Amino acid sequence: MVLSSVPRWVFLLGVTVLAAGCATAGPGVQSFFVQTPESAQHRALQTRMFETSNEKELLSASAAVLQDLGFQVEESIPDAGVLRAAKERSAREYGQEIARILVFILGACGEKVVLMPVDLHQQINATLVTGRSQTDKSFYTVRVSFWRTVWQGDGNDGNQQIPPGQYRLEMIYDQRIYQEFFAKLAKSVFLEANKI
Repeated sequence: MVLSSVPRWVFLLGVTVLAAGCATAGPGVQSFFVQTPESAQHRALQTRMFETSNEKELLSASAAVLQDLGFQVEESIPDAGVLRAAKERSAREYGQEIARILVFILGACGEKVVLMPVDLHQQINATLVTGRSQTDKSFYTVRVSFWRTVWQGDGNDGNQQIPPGQYRLEMIYDQRIYQEFFAKLAKSVFLEANKI
């Protein structure tokens, strides 16, 4: 495959995900690049077009919206039309804690004690790519992808400890997150275009 035939957002998302995993790729990385029947639906969810002649203003507005949503911009490459941002959050959920207690109680009745690991911490990431529309040169497309890395720990299986630090990667396809981002970006682009 020739590199120039790969869409810019696919290449940049791949580089970002692999860089985030450093030398050890965690579970789920391969699934980011698998075409599924839902791929077109996900692409539509993640992409919007904006009428503007200034890509750098569009990137600046995108960075401001991400910061309003609690992200810290970690990398900005205006000449390539790329932003990368992240925010840290707790990943603890009450349902996991309850399931963990039930499994422990049921396991205590048998010979082998099992303590399920729980999600401890998460980093939510955003990768945003802009590009001029192929069909109308007065428009730019914005594609943003949200994904998270969730670290687990504090578990054991009999005498075998499950150390903190195991993690998994998950794409986020929650429609509300994308709608909120693009609604705020549309407002920001409108305000910038009209110098309000």
